[in-house]
Amino acid sequence: MTKDNKTLIVSRSHVEKFIDIKTAIQCVENAFLKHGTHQARMPAKIYLHLEEHSGDFRAMPAYLEGGASCVLKWVNVHPGNVKKGLPTVMAVLILSDPKTGFPLCIMDGTYVTSLRTGAAGAVAAKYLARKDSKVVSLVGCGEQASTQLKALYELFDIKIVKVWGHEPLLAESFIKKMNKFPLEFIPVDTLKNCVKGGDIIVTTTPSRRPLIKNEWIKKGAHINAIGADAPGKQELEFEVLKNAKVIIDDWAQASHSGEINVPIRKGLLARKDIYAELGQIIAGKKKGRINTDEITVFDSTGLAIQDLVVAELIYKTVLKKGYGRLISIV
Repeated sequence: MTKDNKTLIVSRSHVEKFIDIKTAIQCVENAFLKHGTHQARMPAKIYLHLEEHSGDFRAMPAYLEGGASCVLKWVNVHPGNVKKGLPTVMAVLILSDPKTGFPLCIMDGTYVTSLRTGAAGAVAAKYLARKDSKVVSLVGCGEQASTQLKALYELFDIKIVKVWGHEPLLAESFIKKMNKFPLEFIPVDTLKNCVKGGDIIVTTTPSRRPLIKNEWIKKGAHINAIGADAPGKQELEFEVLKNAKVIIDDWAQASHSGEINVPIRKGLLARKDIYAELGQIIAGKKKGRINTDEITVFDSTGLAIQDLVVAELIYKTVLKKGYGRLISIV
């Protein structure tokens, strides 16, 4: 607990100052390991749908056994925010003392959300993608595509990045933003051309209809399916899931709001068709990729434990270095 029972307020500028993608990958991998060994207490996301405002809010609590804090994330998704000059996703994180409930810290969760989601994609690819993967296909080119690529770049010798956006100018803008990376960026005009030949395919769209066809996917490819994070969303046609080894982050969330949610509601998929949760693979309970030809899919819905481990590190670092602002709330 902080001095004089005060709560630490941490802005985005300090969040960005004291965490990087490499550190986030390490934190998130450890969180998944604990999830895979049943050390996480984490109810599934609670959704507040606001159709009249074309958006929704989600509440995400979590605790890791033996940890120094609990987390609650309050996060929105409003796709129309781009035209209003606001982020599509914004979040606030509250860290509380598990022994007393005291609010230790309130921090910006927007950057944390982006960072930990990218980190999860990299962790999944570490265990599921071919080690010699060199071509990344980005289906969608928003903020999350950027973070996914940055995270993958930490672990793979990427050479070529193919980029598709629902408007050509978006792909071109994305490539300009990422030009500091020594990679060959190729803007493509069709989904098919983007996906074909990709070793690691990353989907980050808000689509409610399948975009990716099974026939486009090469043998040995790995897919990070990121965009489906609410009921009714999906980016992959059912045949992709049918012919792939499907790994999810968490059954309760993925079955309700992940890439698998629509096929499950339609009776096309069942729990027995899911190979594993990512934490089980990291914990050694299941094998990851077993040959060079199999196609793997990671269905990422985003877990509160990912937010927790990153936020805890930021909180401890900011407090130690004397940044942020301490205020009396309770």
